[in-house]
Amino acid sequence: MLLTLENVSFGYDDKRILENINFTVSEGERIGFIGPNGEGKTTLLKLMAGVLSPDEGKIVKKSGLKIGYLEQNGGLESARTVYEEMQSVFDDVQRALQAQREIGKQMAEAAEGSDAFRALAARYEQLDKFIAARDGYNADVRIRTLLNGMGFAAMYDQKISAMSGGEKTRLKLCRLLLEQPDVLFLDEPTNHLDVSTLFWLENYLKSYRGAIFTVSHDRYFLDATVGKILELENCRVRAFRGNYSKYKVLKAEQYEHDLREYEKQQEEIAALEDYVARNIVRATTAKSAQSRVKKLESMERLQKPTPPPQPPVFAFTTTEKSEERTLSVENLSLRAGEKQLLSSASFEVRRGEKVAVVGENGAGKSTLIRALVKGRDPAIRWGRFTRIGYYDQENADLDPEETVLGALWHRHTAMGQTQARALLARAKLGAEDMEKRVASLSGGERAKLALVLLEAQNANVLILDEPTNHLDLQARESLEAALRRFDGTLLFVSHDRYFISALADKIVELEKGELKVYPCGYADYTAAKQEAAGRAEAAAKAEKAEERAAKKESSYRSKAERAEEAKRKQLLRQTEADIAAAEADIAQTEAEIARPDVAADYRRMNEACEKLSELHARLDALYAQYEKLI
Repeated sequence: MLLTLENVSFGYDDKRILENINFTVSEGERIGFIGPNGEGKTTLLKLMAGVLSPDEGKIVKKSGLKIGYLEQNGGLESARTVYEEMQSVFDDVQRALQAQREIGKQMAEAAEGSDAFRALAARYEQLDKFIAARDGYNADVRIRTLLNGMGFAAMYDQKISAMSGGEKTRLKLCRLLLEQPDVLFLDEPTNHLDVSTLFWLENYLKSYRGAIFTVSHDRYFLDATVGKILELENCRVRAFRGNYSKYKVLKAEQYEHDLREYEKQQEEIAALEDYVARNIVRATTAKSAQSRVKKLESMERLQKPTPPPQPPVFAFTTTEKSEERTLSVENLSLRAGEKQLLSSASFEVRRGEKVAVVGENGAGKSTLIRALVKGRDPAIRWGRFTRIGYYDQENADLDPEETVLGALWHRHTAMGQTQARALLARAKLGAEDMEKRVASLSGGERAKLALVLLEAQNANVLILDEPTNHLDLQARESLEAALRRFDGTLLFVSHDRYFISALADKIVELEKGELKVYPCGYADYTAAKQEAAGRAEAAAKAEKAEERAAKKESSYRSKAERAEEAKRKQLLRQTEADIAAAEADIAQTEAEIARPDVAADYRRMNEACEKLSELHARLDALYAQYEKLI
């Protein structure tokens, strides 16, 4: 057990957010935490991380528990460079290595067998165990693996203070993973990651030694990384074994089961009450009726299960069809400042197609989308009868001073107020929201309002830039269903792989300044990418083999060169043998140091430590020689 919540309750002002929460986080668990926006998921994370304290109940933590907490928009702040910040995680290891070197010098000067020598040898061994426990000898490899995987391969010397908010959040996640806390609390960890980084992170987390507790709306990520779902609904938490897909099945089954049990009990209660009413006054049956009264009194009444909350409902309709060839792009070039995003890009979109635009962060997806919407570049040609509806991920076209009702009604004056209210209510913007200012809305509420405005346009081409960013799981699934029913043309940018899989029948990929079209769904696209990566790897190996063959062939140009190559190969074989022997000697010496009888004999311990140091130095020299030879 790492952490247990016992009857935890919490609220702000007079509003109770969490009520009698009970669950345990165990070692190595992978837990996904879900629920509608505004229900209190982030608040519960802060309670577990110790940022907040519960109003009632208690949170019991394992002694010495090391917690890592990634806030949703909590980036790393530092004056260091990226690599310096990651190195600082191992400051204690560097101090231990320095202390070890100093102790080695002191041991060389101390008399063997003296009390001072024995104390130094014991301290040297302690430091060695500490460094090994922290995996300190592999610190540089761990740092580079994480930074490269999380998209910082070219940013080692970048000052953190000059980075974007999303980059700082990603870097904080890197630092937390290096620190390896006992439990990681992650609040929307996939928000600032592109697809390739998401796949890398999922694979990395599978081998993470600690427990992971994740708040996420990324269903693909939840399916890949968690084995248990906790759902927060109506101030309470319910647990479901399995990933997100399994949770959906189990929740539906649980509701049906609870409803059947409730209805069964209600039938039993009705039958008992009817019997009592008919027989309580009869002398011959009064005793029997009284026993049923007692049964009714002792019965534990089941509460009628609350039906799942109704999701928002969206519906996108068209009033006319566009031309069959809806969009043609030929030899399009795009720049962002000094950076060339695309050169001579060409593709087309046919009526009714659903096209996903994918690529790494900064590849130019949003720039491409905005260029298509403007349509000013002569390389972009829209077909006749095209009516474009555009969803901007920042919702920049919403007036922050406008009311919710006014934002819709003032743009569509022909729409009756009743119709406008009904359209907003379907998106779960109720009567209490009508007079709210747009500026006061949450991210999810603004996204729903923007989608309602999009509905009202009756466009036959929808262009969506990250439409799921602020939507909870129910809203995402509702939007997916509406877009599947949409009979117009859809072009969208998204990092939500579940969303892409559900909708796309064509993939447009932006990669390294090039645009590629994959006339298939997301599953076939990822398979094609993996196959291409395999071919590229095989080609690289073949190229290296050809280089080696060419090098071998060129080595026969002269007698002197052949002799030199033979000498190099012989030295290489000898060096490989020496490395193997040195590694075997190191393993044998380390085993000797670990023996109790050696640890008790300070002279033997000193000799073994000196030998180990010499062997490591020799191995380093051999590897340096080996690198030169190859």
